[in-house]
Amino acid sequence: MAHGKKHRALEADQATMGFQIAPMIDVVFVIMLFFMVMAGAVKVERELKTQLPGLGTPALSDETTPPDEIMVTVEESGAVTLNEEEFDSPTDKALPNFTNTLFRLKQEADHRNAKVMVTIQAEEQARYERVIDVLNSMAKAQIGNVTFTVGGEDF
Repeated sequence: MAHGKKHRALEADQATMGFQIAPMIDVVFVIMLFFMVMAGAVKVERELKTQLPGLGTPALSDETTPPDEIMVTVEESGAVTLNEEEFDSPTDKALPNFTNTLFRLKQEADHRNAKVMVTIQAEEQARYERVIDVLNSMAKAQIGNVTFTVGGEDF
């Protein structure tokens, strides 16, 4: 009987002697699964190409002409001002005087090889419809460099 106990102990020692690869493979698969799942959560950054005003070189002349900066204000009442001068009535959707003035400013800037940059400052309670009227006037005058601000100058 002693021989049987010794034989069983020897079999138990031989059974635990080998390197167990199955648990290691399981751990590797779990880690790989983790990284595959987390790869879907990574946000892709895209480049937004914009040209800042005044940084480019003029195409037609060697001298750098600063752009004409125009401030247009749209008030709550519907009044539209260009460089603090009011144009047309607050109820006039076509804004003919404002459009003609923009057109003249654009032509003058084109003769000097300068760009026209417009900043629209809309008061917080100004109607969006009125801002669209101003944008329509700028489209008629073929002005494309437009930026927006909202509210007062206390930013």
